Amino acid sequence: MIINIFVYVLMQQAIQAFLLIPKDSDFTIKNIPFGVASKPNGNPFPATIIGDSVINLAKLEELGYFNGPLFSTLGSKVFDSGNLNKFVSLSRPYWKEVRSQIQSLFQCGSQLENNQEALAQIITPVQDIQNHLPITIGEYTDFYSSKNHAFNMGSIIRGPDNAMQPNWYYLPVGYHGRRSSIVIDGTDIRRPWGQVKAPTAEKPSFTKCKRLDYELEIGAVIGGAPNNLGEPIKVNQAEDRVFGFVILNDWSARDVQVWEYVPLGPFGAKNFASTISPWIVSIEALEPFRIQLPEQDPEPFIYLKEKNHTSFDIRLEVLIGTEKSPELEHFTTSNFKYMYWSVNQQIAHHSITGCNIQPGDLFGSGTISGTTKDGRGCLMEYTWNGKEPLVLKSGEQRLFLEDGDVLEMRGYAGEGENRVGFGRCKGKILPALDEAYFQS
Repeated sequence: MIINIFVYVLMQQAIQAFLLIPKDSDFTIKNIPFGVASKPNGNPFPATIIGDSVINLAKLEELGYFNGPLFSTLGSKVFDSGNLNKFVSLSRPYWKEVRSQIQSLFQCGSQLENNQEALAQIITPVQDIQNHLPITIGEYTDFYSSKNHAFNMGSIIRGPDNAMQPNWYYLPVGYHGRRSSIVIDGTDIRRPWGQVKAPTAEKPSFTKCKRLDYELEIGAVIGGAPNNLGEPIKVNQAEDRVFGFVILNDWSARDVQVWEYVPLGPFGAKNFASTISPWIVSIEALEPFRIQLPEQDPEPFIYLKEKNHTSFDIRLEVLIGTEKSPELEHFTTSNFKYMYWSVNQQIAHHSITGCNIQPGDLFGSGTISGTTKDGRGCLMEYTWNGKEPLVLKSGEQRLFLEDGDVLEMRGYAGEGENRVGFGRCKGKILPALDEAYFQS
């Protein structure tokens, strides 16, 4: 095992791209994430990115560059549509082969390096493309798997002595979200309306959301063949169902949530929008950053007990800009290592009843919070439900998000030539619809 890891590290270090890669780029040749892009007025195409160069995977396939022993036996094109679903529906050996071939094609001395005619067809500068949702999302499930976040939220709502619900240590708590309102980085978010009830109010009122929040998460994109209905996915085989990861912002209307969530959980407070980053980062790219998670207590039931209880050392950042001070200001740093329930356990629990998990499904990690105040993964935590304002350099204060605010998330593992990042996950808050809209 140690020898295999050593060889893997040597191979990773040996790769040098012939494309220009800016300093501190998320998209080194060690990454090779997958997404969907388009040129102005053009059709979306499956893509990857190295540095500032977006690579058309459909064109690579058309020109015959994907000729590995697995891919060449498929008998039909995989990248000939405006999403990655065909590719995602394959299995890890295919994903690894394609990623490895892309790395080989764009490393120094490759057959492609001096083929200017082919490169002109394949590469587009990143500033000339638009990103799209990388997959047609089937179902969306959001979990609640960071212990720090669960404790903080429980302390706010019920007090520290009763912060953790009894079931939390026994299973990955989750709920089914709304896949149709998942949007790509850069999409504006309109402030929602809903029913709210203040603690001292006799009855609820219908109003625009006044406690709009974000949630810092990682999303797992499910791939591979679906399990049969009635046949759960085994926890130690679950990772083979993970195509890769994105950054996920699960926007939340906290005042709407408080009134509606009893007894069935989140509904309108969560269904109005969730934003994901455009590039899906593979497990292979993140493998050098795998870390062991703390031992779980109590010991999980057999269907949740992993041979290797791990996550990845992914630094997560949150930045905010306002209409008064539009330059983005960093205020939160967290990490994917602050997970209690792993992605594998989430998949195993989701399917334990026999639920058939499909390729193209998206699983949210739940808010990921660190151990300090500047590591809290949402404003409800950061401001302790509005009691401790976030004070910006401009002197402005935020309890929750205001109209015109821009909220951006970033994530990456490693440094320099070994950096593997996700790009940005960004959205601007638009004012709510006028009340007159509801009067016709």
